[in-house]
Amino acid sequence: MDSSEIQAIKNRFGIIGNSSGLNHAINVAVQVAATDLTVLITGESGSGKESFSKIIHSISARKHGPFIAINCGAIPEGTIDSELFGHEKGAFTGALDARKGYFETTNSGTIFLDEVGEMPLGTQARLLRVLENGEYIRVGSSKVLKTNVRVVAATNVNLLDAVNNGKFREDLYYRLNTVPIYVPPLRDRGEDILLLFRKFTNDFSERYRTKPVRLDAEARDLLVQYSFPGNIRQLKNIAEQITILETDKELPISVETLNHYLNPVQPSSRRALVPLRSGDDNGTSFSERELLYKVLFDMRRDMTELKKLVRNVLENEKHGGDILKDHQELFSSLNTVEPMITTPTIEPARLLSQPSSRTVDLDRYSEERDEIEDVMHVTAEEESLSLEDKEKEMIIKALRKNNNKRKYAANALGISERTLYRKIKQYDIEE
Repeated sequence: MDSSEIQAIKNRFGIIGNSSGLNHAINVAVQVAATDLTVLITGESGSGKESFSKIIHSISARKHGPFIAINCGAIPEGTIDSELFGHEKGAFTGALDARKGYFETTNSGTIFLDEVGEMPLGTQARLLRVLENGEYIRVGSSKVLKTNVRVVAATNVNLLDAVNNGKFREDLYYRLNTVPIYVPPLRDRGEDILLLFRKFTNDFSERYRTKPVRLDAEARDLLVQYSFPGNIRQLKNIAEQITILETDKELPISVETLNHYLNPVQPSSRRALVPLRSGDDNGTSFSERELLYKVLFDMRRDMTELKKLVRNVLENEKHGGDILKDHQELFSSLNTVEPMITTPTIEPARLLSQPSSRTVDLDRYSEERDEIEDVMHVTAEEESLSLEDKEKEMIIKALRKNNNKRKYAANALGISERTLYRKIKQYDIEE
């Protein structure tokens, strides 16, 4: 294709840029569109892979047929087979009627499978059968159906690594990768970044009825050199932020101002009010564990004082002696001399400043600390078992209340249907 034909494609589909990598990807998409070959589009998230699937469909012989884009990672594992291939009435709980899948409704058209690397292995086997001979079976049926659908897939992960890790079928990978198209990331597109930025700022200035912003020379250099981990989506967000937040549109945006949008201060990078860790391994500051010990020691001491107070009150009451006699075990520890528990003290100044060189001698209450650690360990195990039992009980109640319809049970529990399906298998719950 010559440059004029490529530019016509860009104008038609709103693609901005002149980098060699982008032009090569467009050229491959146009050439393969005239065939029925399966295409695998690879590239980072936000690089614009879906635009190439639309190019392939719109200039192919299937352009008058349906086109549908499916995000495989957004469909729960328990329902993705039904979504793609359809199901029969009564095939599973909640299947009140038969339903056509996407491969049936897009017959003679094109189906775009985005994030195909997230597809479950069982669904991958079904997809492989469609690609090899155009056959599929609805969920809950034994009848083989035919479809004439062109498949364009996309992924932002390395499928070869997924194949080596057993998460993606090798035969499906090579079947999908008949014609590969690589969409370059924004950081490799050079001056395209400035063209896209200008396009976005002009669009947003029209939307918000304000003057478009301009960049000075240093700011333009910084924008081109930036890595853009979020690719085009990130650049578009930055352009919109600058258009809205910068009030002085007469002066060009400086490199200092632009850097504020490119590298915003993240909440996790702000200094904590109370430094829990100083990175010092010689014991010169408090750690989270030591602070937790202090809280637990204070709670134990307060409980002891409360028990003393209750015993004193009961001793002076008319029937207090009978209550003390019935609960001797509760107050038995008060009949002996209670050991003095010394807890670490943190001065207010240390809470708002860097830790000093003074240390807390935790050996003075090492026995009490070991005892608390044992109690915490046992309690955590019991609580874990209790939480699992409660979770299983709630799932069973939700299923019974909704007549074993997973969709409604998941909504009642506030979780996804895919998570509910996994929990049912985990707890071996009979439906």
